[in-house]
Amino acid sequence: MKCCQKPQIGKPMPHPPFQLKTPAIRSTAVVFAAPHSGRDYPWDFIRDSELDEVTIRSSEDAYIDLLFEAAPNAGAPFLISNVPRAFVDLNRGADELDPALIHGVRQVVVNPRVTSGLGVIPRVVANGRAIRRGKITLAEAQARLEHSYFPYHHTLARLLTEARDLFGFSLLMDCHSMPREALTSTSYAFSTRPDVVLGDRFGAACDPGIIAAVEAVFRAAGLRTARNLPFAGAFVAQKYGKPKSHQHVVQIEIDRSLYMDEVLVEPRADFAEFQAVIAQVVTGLADIGRQDFRLAAQ
Repeated sequence: MKCCQKPQIGKPMPHPPFQLKTPAIRSTAVVFAAPHSGRDYPWDFIRDSELDEVTIRSSEDAYIDLLFEAAPNAGAPFLISNVPRAFVDLNRGADELDPALIHGVRQVVVNPRVTSGLGVIPRVVANGRAIRRGKITLAEAQARLEHSYFPYHHTLARLLTEARDLFGFSLLMDCHSMPREALTSTSYAFSTRPDVVLGDRFGAACDPGIIAAVEAVFRAAGLRTARNLPFAGAFVAQKYGKPKSHQHVVQIEIDRSLYMDEVLVEPRADFAEFQAVIAQVVTGLADIGRQDFRLAAQ
């Protein structure tokens, strides 16, 4: 089955670093992106790791690219990273370099993400498990950024500019998944545990009318939602979310246990059924990009 695609292991660098799936006719201001679903693991990266081939995937948003694959059929482009999050984290700033991992880097300003090992070149995967022993060279870190990070962000920026030129505004759906346990520390805030957390940086990344419409689409599909807790949106939402410039971002976090075995990093037997639910969601989200929210944002 297509949903059971395995990680690719063997090339020095993920090639190509991303896929761009485009619609026959671009009919919506919405752009979909999956920065953390990449599963193209370089052999030397696996060889040098302290982790086995399953554990190293624990921070991967596995199969999110397959859940949202209906995007082009709904008239929207879909940008998908082939690069694993453990190799390069595309939802970080290019300057979030970790001195505990990379030779020749000094941390001038304290950054909690970098300090915890979750910089643009990660030192750890989920639950703080170290990816490797020792450090890598600054040249290696820069090579990863040049090959994978900058091409992805250049393409994403172009897609958003094109959407704004075509439709008067752009709306990025930044698609992620979250571990089932991610909501444990904030369970006090929910009367019912959400299936999906929508992040708009507490209104800084998206117009309130748009985020309300996005939430309504997920709820119409039978999914419980929450906003901004515990995920309000990271670098991508901060960088590209500019409501006053008619550029909006919603970070989408879907509970992984709804569609996959988190221990084995394998799709559940009913993956296709949940994929059909998300296809319905994709259609509804694309429809939002056919409305005009510019007046509301002014």
